[in-house]
Amino acid sequence: MEIYIETDRLIIRDIEESDAEGIFDLDSDPEVHEFLDNSLVKTIDEARDVINYIRKQYVENGIGRLAIIDKETNDFIGWTGLKYEQGIRENFSYYDLGYRLRKKYWGKGIATETAIESLKLGFTKFNLNEIYAAADVNNIGSNKILKKVGLKYIETFELDGKSHYWYKIEKSEWLALK
Repeated sequence: MEIYIETDRLIIRDIEESDAEGIFDLDSDPEVHEFLDNSLVKTIDEARDVINYIRKQYVENGIGRLAIIDKETNDFIGWTGLKYEQGIRENFSYYDLGYRLRKKYWGKGIATETAIESLKLGFTKFNLNEIYAAADVNNIGSNKILKKVGLKYIETFELDGKSHYWYKIEKSEWLALK
């Protein structure tokens, strides 16, 4: 896919095989998965499987989650970006905005910063007309970020027995925020 974005403090790029230890640290942490499906990664090989799954999306859909790298330390922070989602909402495919950070990077504005870059990428490079997102109703941080970057609440829906908020932003709305 070959995406490379720089901000003052971050590099956002394709996820690579060399990110396996970072993915393992991210996806083996129960706190990171508190509002997710709790399918924790248990081995470095499972982390490599996650990377292969994401990289397969680059080929099949031309888009997928991206690594977030600390510009100063070259440390893997987590992932961000857009994913072509076909399984969450019944009979509805869409481009999903998402992010997941290692715990030590929480509360530093990184998810917000990368969500803004992801929207910009989606609406400019990929010329999307709308982007969606979902967050567990109890995930206060994620819901706050989605609203902060301009997504609007649409409805509440059930996923795996848990209530989630459903959000959307259209390109025209995003342009009006600029």
